[in-house]
Amino acid sequence: MPKDDWLSGEHPITVLLADAQPISRTGIRAILQEAPDIQLVGEAENGIQVQEMATELRPGILLLDLVMPELKPSELVKWLRTNVPETSTLVLTTNDHDAYLAVMMDAGALGFLSKTETSETLISAIRRAFGGNCLFTQEQFERALRWKQAAGEKWGTLTDREREILQWLAEGYTNKEIAQKLSVSPKTAAFHVTNILKKLDVRSRQEAIVWVHKYLPDNLELLPG
Repeated sequence: MPKDDWLSGEHPITVLLADAQPISRTGIRAILQEAPDIQLVGEAENGIQVQEMATELRPGILLLDLVMPELKPSELVKWLRTNVPETSTLVLTTNDHDAYLAVMMDAGALGFLSKTETSETLISAIRRAFGGNCLFTQEQFERALRWKQAAGEKWGTLTDREREILQWLAEGYTNKEIAQKLSVSPKTAAFHVTNILKKLDVRSRQEAIVWVHKYLPDNLELLPG
C-alpha cells in the first residue's frame, strides 16, 4: 500500500504502542483515538512483545518508550529495521538525555519526542514519520554530535568490566572495596582504575566521577554494550 493512501482515510496509519506503564498507554491511546487517520493496532509491554507483534501486525509506526523490559531500545530499533523495515520508530520518552538521543538516532529511529509534547504535536509527528520524514531537529543533531565527541567515543572504548568499575567509582567505592566486589587483589583493581582514567583522558578518580555525572545518564543499561 502506498504510504500516501492514508490521506484518503480509507487506509489509516497503523500504530503499535510500546510502553511498560499502563497509565502512560491509556493516555497515548486516548490521543491516538482522536485522529481518524490513525489506527492503534496493538500495545506491547516489553521488547519481546514488540518483536512478536511487529512481525505479525507490520505496523507503519512504532511508538516506543525508552525504558522497555527485555531488550535495549537501541537493539530493538535495529532489529526492526532488519526484520520489519516498513515500520518506522518514534521514541516517546521522559528521559531527554543527550546520550539516549544519540544512541537512538544512531540505531535508526526517526524521531525522539518528549512525553510532555502536545497531542497535536504527537499526531503530526506520526503522520510525518509515516511519510518518511526524519523528525530530528538541528538542535538535536548538534546535541547528539557533542555527546558522541565528548563521551560516546570514550565510553565505547571501555570493556564491560571497566564500565562496571566506573559506576562503582562514581558511587565512591575505594580500590579495596572494588577488589572485594570483583574477588581480585587491590593491585588488580587499581590496574583497572588506571586503565579507565587513561581511556577517559582524566587525571584522577575525582575527575572520573565528574565525567560520569556530566556525560552519562542514570540508567546505563539503556546504552549499547
